Amino acid sequence: MNILVLNAGSSSLKFQIIATGPEQITQDRDERLCRGTVEGFGSRATFEVQAGSDEKRQWTENLPDMHAALDRILKWISSADSGVPAINGKENIDAIGHRVVHGGERFSESVVIDDDVFAGIEKNIDLAPLHNPASVEGIRAARAFFGDATPQVAVFDTAFHHTIPEPAYLYAVPYRFYEQYRVRRYGFHGTSHRYVAHRYRALRKLTREQTNIISLHLGNGCSVAAIRVGKSIDTSMGMTPLEGLIMGTRSGDIDPALITLIAERERISAQEVEKLLNTQSGLLGVSGIASDMRQLIERREDRHARLAIEMFCYRARKYIGAYLAAMGGADAIVFTGGIGENAPGIRAGICKGLEFAGLTIDPAKNEPDAPSDRQISTDSSTLHAHCIHTDEELLIARDTVRCVLGLPHPS
Repeated sequence: MNILVLNAGSSSLKFQIIATGPEQITQDRDERLCRGTVEGFGSRATFEVQAGSDEKRQWTENLPDMHAALDRILKWISSADSGVPAINGKENIDAIGHRVVHGGERFSESVVIDDDVFAGIEKNIDLAPLHNPASVEGIRAARAFFGDATPQVAVFDTAFHHTIPEPAYLYAVPYRFYEQYRVRRYGFHGTSHRYVAHRYRALRKLTREQTNIISLHLGNGCSVAAIRVGKSIDTSMGMTPLEGLIMGTRSGDIDPALITLIAERERISAQEVEKLLNTQSGLLGVSGIASDMRQLIERREDRHARLAIEMFCYRARKYIGAYLAAMGGADAIVFTGGIGENAPGIRAGICKGLEFAGLTIDPAKNEPDAPSDRQISTDSSTLHAHCIHTDEELLIARDTVRCVLGLPHPS
């Protein structure tokens, strides 16, 4: 089956086409036919596309909206010079998988999109006003373009965290806020955490029940998940993606009283403070230089850049310690995401001081030019560390196949 995977943003659209099916999934023989990104539709949009392992191509053109972006993507894929011979038009797309950030309490696993599911996703816009509207628009554009004959599936970032128990997902506020407004921890990056947990146990030849890890997804957005017997039992992001670790532009955990204090001192509204905490804080706010960890590493002689890095590592290490206690111990720490996969110094900085827990990083194994999926701790460590490349699009494609064919989700 040729699965079109879509990840819609407010003015961007990421896509991949992955050829997969039950046999390919079982044998890990899925084939990535193409991938790409459209950035900035609504005005002059930038395309970056790649067929298979060919070189990337770039161009710009005017695109008014997501519908036009999707139409242009399919025209490129279907063109004779795209390098994607398996796709001659939209009739060669068997199903579409959508990344949807927030599924609320209703959606605990991936699901085929019908009118009722679509309405449910729209209903969750209040829970993710920055993300779900783009998902809704992406689904709407794909339904208009492909029609009812091509099945579509929603894969939710929050779904993996539905196994978190009540004492971990509730906030210590009046219980009626949960009953009336569903105020609770939902967690995010679940597709990534679920994928690396699956990949870890495949590499170690373990069952799901034998999988006890702390997964760190570190990118522009960052989160930690405590995964015991293969299930999420706690995670750092909360009702929104603002809670938890220090991120590129998000503050992560703060004293809630700061919102009132900042609003009063800066003479701005609570909504403006929330925007500041989401877009002007984190690595950017502390360093005053950049939200990109690569730039901060290059300029770590600057005191504020160095301070941002140290705070980032400290917060992650603190969460690891908390989750080791919550889980009663773990077998491994798993790093993934853009920073987690590509910044050996950050991995080492986070793990520094965890020798008491049995973890010692092997500098040679932690080098950036080593294989992507590997153990980076010493063989004598009792708590291991791994670096695993995440592949959320592959998991979305596989879930789409399972949902369309009515196959059970993997245990």
